[in-house]
Amino acid sequence: MQRRSMLLAGLAMPFAGAAQGQAQGQAQPAWPTRPVRMMIPWPPGGTTDILARVIAPPLAALLGQPVVVENKGGASGAIGTIEMLRTPPDGHSFSIVTSTLVSAALLTRQPYHPVNDVTPVMHLCNTPNILAVTPGLPVHSVPELIAYAKANPGRLSFGSPGIGSAVHISGEMFKLMTGVDMVHVPYRGGGPALADLVGGQIQLMFGNGSSTLPFVRQGQVRALGVTSARRQAFVPDLPAIAEFVPGFDVVEWYGVVGPQGMAPGITARLAAAILQVVGSPEARARILDMGSEITGGTPAEFAAFLRSDMDKIDRLVKTARITVE
Repeated sequence: MQRRSMLLAGLAMPFAGAAQGQAQGQAQPAWPTRPVRMMIPWPPGGTTDILARVIAPPLAALLGQPVVVENKGGASGAIGTIEMLRTPPDGHSFSIVTSTLVSAALLTRQPYHPVNDVTPVMHLCNTPNILAVTPGLPVHSVPELIAYAKANPGRLSFGSPGIGSAVHISGEMFKLMTGVDMVHVPYRGGGPALADLVGGQIQLMFGNGSSTLPFVRQGQVRALGVTSARRQAFVPDLPAIAEFVPGFDVVEWYGVVGPQGMAPGITARLAAAILQVVGSPEARARILDMGSEITGGTPAEFAAFLRSDMDKIDRLVKTARITVE
């Protein structure tokens, strides 16, 4: 908590001063010199897209160039990520990625390495998932869901934004730790999966907290619990799944990456600009209201985090014997 408080206090640092400090006084190329592409490897409507829409307008004002949000979903985020990685590493294109960048690479064959083939820019935020069910399902608690699933093996389906996503991992861990039999249904993104949950085409979803919460508040889905180890301030009355399934803990992270080979100076300036944006009272309030916790940090810290997360998820996949259907 102390480190996070110090970080958020420092977010008010002016962009120019932060960039100059990050660049260590070296002469830097002009940047940006044209519109910047914020390439989102998921369809509209999901959490990553929501974050992009929060960040893009103030970032454009700060950089003095338009920031264009481009959505391209599919293949657990791989299609949009590949397109971004093929762009010139000049700081004019980057992506907001999720935990899926790492986990999907360990479950599916991707033509890129999730650590070595990107330029880490910033660890943006973390957010827990919410276990939600369609209102037509006759369960109102995690224990009731477990009992219903055991009484109806293979008849419940849970959706996710794609294979290897934190939403998928949450469902597989729930199956493993409770002994229930459920069918995983991967979608091209969180938005389409949530739409089918609302429509009753799937029965449940460990949906990202920020994108699922509006549907909970509107009564379109019923929330049963959060996937973090403890209850969350943004939904204080919602129990943690761990209260009924000891040890259950899955949290999704979001970060900013660019194509491999971005200049350190431009990388640092982009990170400083995004930090200043998410540190503003308006953006902070919106991100916190979505159920996400701002993390921040330097590009080097995010690179270390990516390597650590890859090791952790690799152990998890092997221990839980999570495989592609």
